Amino acid sequence: MSSEEQPQTTAPSLESRITSEAPADPPADAPAETPAEDSVEAAQVDGAPASGSGLAEPEYDVEVKLADLQADPNNPLFSAKSFEDLNLKPELLQGLYGMKFQKPSKIQEKALPLLLINPPANMIGQSQSGTGKTAAFTLNILSRIDLSTLQPQALVLAPSRELARQIIGVVQEMGKYMSGLAVTAAIPDPSRRGQKYEGQVVVGTPGTVMDMIRKRLLDARGIKVLVLDEADNMLDQQGLGEQCKRVKMLLPKETQIVLFSATFPDEVVRYAKGFAPSANQLTLRHEELTVEGIKQFYLDCQGEEDKFRVLLQFYGLMTIASSIIFVKRRDTAAQLERRMTAEGHKVAQLSGALEGPDRDIIIDKFRSGEAKVLITTNVLARGIDVQSVTMVINYDIPETASGEPDMETYLHRIGRTGRFGRVGVAISFIHDKRSWQNLAEIAQFYHTELQPLDTDDWDRTEETIQKVIKSSRAGKSTAEMMS
Repeated sequence: MSSEEQPQTTAPSLESRITSEAPADPPADAPAETPAEDSVEAAQVDGAPASGSGLAEPEYDVEVKLADLQADPNNPLFSAKSFEDLNLKPELLQGLYGMKFQKPSKIQEKALPLLLINPPANMIGQSQSGTGKTAAFTLNILSRIDLSTLQPQALVLAPSRELARQIIGVVQEMGKYMSGLAVTAAIPDPSRRGQKYEGQVVVGTPGTVMDMIRKRLLDARGIKVLVLDEADNMLDQQGLGEQCKRVKMLLPKETQIVLFSATFPDEVVRYAKGFAPSANQLTLRHEELTVEGIKQFYLDCQGEEDKFRVLLQFYGLMTIASSIIFVKRRDTAAQLERRMTAEGHKVAQLSGALEGPDRDIIIDKFRSGEAKVLITTNVLARGIDVQSVTMVINYDIPETASGEPDMETYLHRIGRTGRFGRVGVAISFIHDKRSWQNLAEIAQFYHTELQPLDTDDWDRTEETIQKVIKSSRAGKSTAEMMS
């Protein structure tokens, strides 16, 4: 679609937004910005809290801090260059190679020897999306369980049912050559009411797991390993954090505690150290966290309603395998779904307003390719892994409840693309002074540069995006990808 075929509007430059004021009240047909009472506003916002696996091979070094201060973190015993170095069971190695894992990623090199050490030690691990952290804690779990009994021995907690289902898939695939392995989901499911939860590995959401243990439907006496995936998200939310603490209190005292996430804000690190005492720590500086292989752009729009016009023009010209559009509010997601469907796009929308089984259907529809575009709130910002996703759009810049830029959610959102070493594209929409300033602060925080896309020359925009998607990122750092 050429630029001559589109109505032409000249958007003010980014520089002018630095001094321009926030826009006046939006038109009536833009519900995403319509003022609402506090209770309604809270009900419309999903996902991240107010405060915020083929492998990508990043350029950074993983910093290791051992609980034993006398030990040398550079000791070769604390690093593994191959999976054979770890003395894994043959059937586990077979599962790994079946999943196309050739050698440990940077995070796995350091994490696996520390996870597998005996007696077991706690761990707090920070690793960006697509670097193999799920495989790391799964390997540890499958190395420690006894397959001769169905008693639960490993427990994985995730903040959403979508992430829990995904983790189950990884455990089942990696352990498919382990005879007798049973993996059970502990997520809200009315059809399981009153049934016992059996299986060596249980993966679920904190509330359901806590409820099942208290009702004695899940026997926690044999739990050896507790994993919190996206740990910062759960420990930083008042409800989930309390549930995680209560689950931990119901487990044996010698249980190995493993916390993994792409981000750990300082205040959450302090809490995590109490949750997982005497833990070995793997951390990265925040400027090293911008996801490798993801080219980051922004689109400058004239206002809230103009964002939708630009979005339609953008999707009218692009042929993309799969993409995710992130919005702040549930009603914005529903509105975009209606309007994009009316324009002929194959879209689906997912938010926390949907019941669990309905959410499963939507995510499976997206995974299968039946829907090419998934419109969602932050409920899907964390951990979800769909290999075909080549683009993420921040229709709304992620913010905390106080209107500050949400650095962690931005990182988790754009981490949905560029996975398994592939190239990905992240595009953020800005439309006023506030959105521009928030995006600028995010870019500064991660020491990255976002490139503009020209809304007055769609041919050039299409060429730019397609060039990135078709390029190879092998061996390139973020700085090189941005050049």
